[in-house]
Amino acid sequence: MSATVPAHEPAPTPFAFFMRSTLRAFNTNKTSWVGLVIFLLVVVAAILAPWIAPHDPLEQDVLNRLKPPSAAFWLGTDNFGRDTLSRLLYGAQISLIIGIVSTFFAMLIGTVIGMGAGWYGGRFDTVVMQAMDVLLAFPSLILGLIVVAMLGPSMTNIIIAIALTSIPPFARIARAPTIAVKERDFVEACRSLGFSDLRILSVHILPNILPEILVMGSLWLANAIRTEASLAFIGLGVKPPTATWGGMIREGFENILDSYWLAMVPGVAILVVIFALNLLGDGLRDAIDPKLKGEA
Repeated sequence: MSATVPAHEPAPTPFAFFMRSTLRAFNTNKTSWVGLVIFLLVVVAAILAPWIAPHDPLEQDVLNRLKPPSAAFWLGTDNFGRDTLSRLLYGAQISLIIGIVSTFFAMLIGTVIGMGAGWYGGRFDTVVMQAMDVLLAFPSLILGLIVVAMLGPSMTNIIIAIALTSIPPFARIARAPTIAVKERDFVEACRSLGFSDLRILSVHILPNILPEILVMGSLWLANAIRTEASLAFIGLGVKPPTATWGGMIREGFENILDSYWLAMVPGVAILVVIFALNLLGDGLRDAIDPKLKGEA
């Protein structure tokens, strides 16, 4: 009887390899799991806000204004008698929606720009990256403030402003690996077979650079949430009475000496989310950098 020769397993795709490496890095770096769990808890709390919020976030009760934390109001009430916990949960929805959507569009547009610049090179690369350098010269908060001031404060305009300020970093992070990958043998083989530029970029180059872009996205999401809170604090966020974390800090700042919890609670929420995203980003970075994993 002839022995059965086991079939060779197909080589994993770059994205599958990234997922396996990420799991190994997370198991090595336990703090990454802490960041992931905390962030997921915040996301779940925001999604379930209509069911778990104890009060209507817009309901005013002047008889219970500026109440300290108690059994009836776990995190106290604000200057209009609105429940702070309920507004915190609904504010998480605004912060996450703006942060995730703006980061997604910045990632999408920046990746396309960076891949195009790295692939075609030459004068096109020079002009595009110089334009990105001009945008990078402006601090993200200042540039976002200018855009929102021009378009007006609304959720859509804030998303546009934050996405615009986030495009250059994604363009840079996508350009460098594109230049490296396009010189590899399998890309040259695709060119010799007559594959179009779009097919090579989307099917063969993008999967190889996607892990680095995802790491950048997790870290830049924290920056987007912080920028949204900063714009809301200076009065250029979503219009009241919609609850936002930055708006809650601004409203609570007027009573910081007597009712410290009004500004402290949303401030701690922002701190926790940004801290969790940084822990998560560190785990993803360890997954794609062999030097950080001690494999080099």
